[in-house]
Amino acid sequence: MTASRSNGLALLTPEMKSKLEIYASLIGKWQPKINLIGPSTLADLWTRHFEDSYQLAELAGGWAEWVDLGSGGGFPGLVIAMTKGSAGRVHLIESDKRKVAFLREVSRETGIDVDIHVGRIESILPKLCEQTDFDVISARALAPLPLLVEYAWPALVKGATGLFLKGRGLSAELTDLPPNNSLDIQIVASRTEPGGSIVVVRAHDSRTNRV
Repeated sequence: MTASRSNGLALLTPEMKSKLEIYASLIGKWQPKINLIGPSTLADLWTRHFEDSYQLAELAGGWAEWVDLGSGGGFPGLVIAMTKGSAGRVHLIESDKRKVAFLREVSRETGIDVDIHVGRIESILPKLCEQTDFDVISARALAPLPLLVEYAWPALVKGATGLFLKGRGLSAELTDLPPNNSLDIQIVASRTEPGGSIVVVRAHDSRTNRV
């Protein structure tokens, strides 16, 4: 289960690595019960899932509030929470109650403090955005990019940066995006998945003329 770690994770503190070890153990315990990750990726958990998630933290820069959509088995949200140090707060949104139970057990066993919201994104996120100005909104393997932008819009329009992990086939999703002059989209190559990308999305702020 503890496959070799890539360079990004090697920079983490011993405490952070210890939390990820506990997380890895819990994935092994729960995977036979619920499908948290693709079974073929279990042997490469540290690179395919932990490092894949952690690369978003390096793109995000400084942040105080982070919200993760459709957190599932905790990628990328739980990894971000375990590697953030003392700064920032992470919110996870998940509708599957079995996966919510898993997220809560990982939070309890690792001692990380995260806000877990149970329900559908379109119901929960707008209410959260009324209370909190998010700096980052993330998602992984959740939905096509046009739908992701729609889900994330309440946070994007208030200044959050979208960081969306995508696999192959992104070009078709970009083509399917409706014309929108209020969006700035950048594509960053994934360092863990050949052909994978991170889509960085920002909304133009008409009040300040910023992106």
